[in-house]
Amino acid sequence: MATTETGSGATATVDLVDRLAHPTNTDIAAVDAWWRANNYLTVGQIYLMANPLLREPLTGEHIKPRLLGHWGTSPGLALVYAHASRLIRHTGQQMIYLAGPGHGGPTLVGAGYLEGTYTEIYPHVTRDEEGLLRLFRQFSTPGGIPSHASVPTPGSIHEGGELGYVLLHAFGAVMDNPDLIALAVVGDGEAETGPLEGSWNGISFLNPVRDGAVLPVLHLNGAKIAGPTLLARKDRGEVRSLLTGHGYDVIEVEGDDLPGMHYRFADALTTAWASIKAIQAAARSGDWDGTRPRWPMIVLRTPKGWTGPNVVDGVQVSGTWRSHQVPLAGMRGDKEHLRILEDWMRSYRPEDLFDDDGAPEALTLSIIPEGELRMSGNPHANGGLLTVDLDLPDFRDYAVPVKAPGRDRLESTRKLGELMRDTYERNPDRFRLFCPDETNSNRLGAVFEASGRAFAERVTEEDVAISRDGRVMEVLSEHACHGWLEGYTLTGRHGWFATYEAFAMVSASQTVQHAKWLQEARDLTWRAPVPSLNILLTSTAWRQDHNGFSHQGPGLIQNVITHRGPISRVYLPPDANTLLSVADHCMRSRSQVNLVVIDKQPQLQWLPMDEAVVHCDRGAGVWPWAGTEDGRSDPDIVLACAGDVVTMETVAAANILGERLPHFATRVVNVVNLMTLPLRTVHPDGMDDVLFRELFTDHVDVLFAFHGYPGAIHQLVHGRPDPDRFHVRGFVDEGTTTTPFDMVVRNRASRYHLVIDALNAARRTPAGASELKAWCEQQLLRHERYVVEHLQDMPEVRDWSLGDWAEQG
Repeated sequence: MATTETGSGATATVDLVDRLAHPTNTDIAAVDAWWRANNYLTVGQIYLMANPLLREPLTGEHIKPRLLGHWGTSPGLALVYAHASRLIRHTGQQMIYLAGPGHGGPTLVGAGYLEGTYTEIYPHVTRDEEGLLRLFRQFSTPGGIPSHASVPTPGSIHEGGELGYVLLHAFGAVMDNPDLIALAVVGDGEAETGPLEGSWNGISFLNPVRDGAVLPVLHLNGAKIAGPTLLARKDRGEVRSLLTGHGYDVIEVEGDDLPGMHYRFADALTTAWASIKAIQAAARSGDWDGTRPRWPMIVLRTPKGWTGPNVVDGVQVSGTWRSHQVPLAGMRGDKEHLRILEDWMRSYRPEDLFDDDGAPEALTLSIIPEGELRMSGNPHANGGLLTVDLDLPDFRDYAVPVKAPGRDRLESTRKLGELMRDTYERNPDRFRLFCPDETNSNRLGAVFEASGRAFAERVTEEDVAISRDGRVMEVLSEHACHGWLEGYTLTGRHGWFATYEAFAMVSASQTVQHAKWLQEARDLTWRAPVPSLNILLTSTAWRQDHNGFSHQGPGLIQNVITHRGPISRVYLPPDANTLLSVADHCMRSRSQVNLVVIDKQPQLQWLPMDEAVVHCDRGAGVWPWAGTEDGRSDPDIVLACAGDVVTMETVAAANILGERLPHFATRVVNVVNLMTLPLRTVHPDGMDDVLFRELFTDHVDVLFAFHGYPGAIHQLVHGRPDPDRFHVRGFVDEGTTTTPFDMVVRNRASRYHLVIDALNAARRTPAGASELKAWCEQQLLRHERYVVEHLQDMPEVRDWSLGDWAEQG
């Protein structure tokens, strides 16, 4: 008897595979009972608010006043779940279930209820008639649960409300997770999305020795909400060729006949599982030549709305788009629809599935795995339970010496790359960087000293730092990198997503959806906190002068600051030491979205490490060496800044004012944690009123130079003392291919604009103000002529540093 050991507790033997692939009639009866029970629970959740076991004939009073939910995809999802449960029970395989068609949420809720995990987590939803009624009444109702496989759903790490990401989350979940299979059902409507179409490539990055496996099930039921789906209407040979071309071994199952479909799907699932086990066993025993395996996947073709109403009001429903949502409506006033619903629900024979008390019968429960092997109770789907803290080096060991502020230039992100390199070495199974082919470009290339790029395809002699053993994840897709990291962190591991600032908007909706997931999870005590989603934006708007307007956009900041305080963080470190301090904090945090924005180009270094740590801990602070208030009670103007380039422009503006108007008092405030600006009642990082007044006073005008769109600052300081005194300069979508300094000039955030604004905003006009304004305007005209003639910035700007700036003019 041949045996395949995988090291996961799941063992494939010839006898076991044969038994699973060829189930007995008793096996099929058990699977079918679970499947019928789940279908019954799904219909009940959509329709019923009373009479959950049909103890009496249905009446209009038993029907919810608002019918919400999606039936069409649910029977197929339940079929896959039932057979996966049987396989797990017999093999001990660690497996989680990701439902791409997220509106199949009632299937996943019903599965958790049948498996008992739902009652364990929500004790009031008991496994009896009363609990069944609560289960039905809560679905898509006020005070209840959403219709998706959302955060309150046990076993879910993928809501599916925004289509396209199920395979990405699945692949992220199995990276560095060798014992896990992520069973990912792809809806055929979902398969039309760009992110999903790109995510089939995940197998090109898996290592069968170190990683787990993804088993995709492409569920082609023929229709989406209002029409046919592409893959369901394509020639079947074309679909097979498409998926084979992506590198998969395609297994097809089709039909609606029962029990035939159960036998065929049991065979298909067992074949796929045995193939995964064989691939992993060969690789882990050393019998692998490094060629990318041809991983299995299943194409499942069943009718839309299978087992539901066939014809309603003389119109075909089953097998069409009409079964996508609620096949029957208006039943409180339509006796025929009510009759159809009752016949539909009774067709599942609930009297055979639930006992007199309303608890599931033994046959219904007989395929369910035990304990944590239940897919609704698997700890990988509650990743905080498995999270191990990173073994982090001391970030202070990477400190940049700063003898005096604003003298020396350095590519700050290179120091972060060094910190990541050593984090890789210390954490070989729980830390990864995800970056769209830009790791070196973003000056993070030191990581390649610890790990190459992951790649399971052919490697040539010209390739550098790329191999099947690599763990740096580079693929030219923001969607993939973001989604992989989400799956990676939700299953308990740590990482970073690094990309060009403007292109973070490609995956901005993913950032939003992940923030919402974390926000909901905070309210569920059974959901353990997971590692934070850390996003590093480099190649920023202000330094994409060479690539032009398409690469210039700081919009992700706007998305992140709108989310609830416990979740959102935006950091704008101005130099290397503050970046290191912020990065260390981000990697230690839990259940947050941490957005870190800093450019990769050489930039002035401001703070020695000890001062940087204090500055980052407070989130904002006065830089006394940059201003000229000299201990006066209040300055004439507060010059505030948040962001590396605008910080340099602010300090330069203060330098000009100090040299030319020495009696005009300026205070320079740098903000590194943007979320210190709101009131503490709005955000937990908001500074208290005393510190806010200490920094910004309560009456002096504040000229705020900001990295992003100016409206963000006005939004954040709302409710602070006299917020109208804040005058903000920032990116106002003025961009082109030009010089670095011309970018700040075009957006009216240059040092010369800031000087003029400071003099205009101050409540007193010092002697010499008009002459200084005129000089600044002349400098701006000179700049305009200079860049056109010399194709670079003026030397006094290009080479400026604090303390040795010389007047030109």
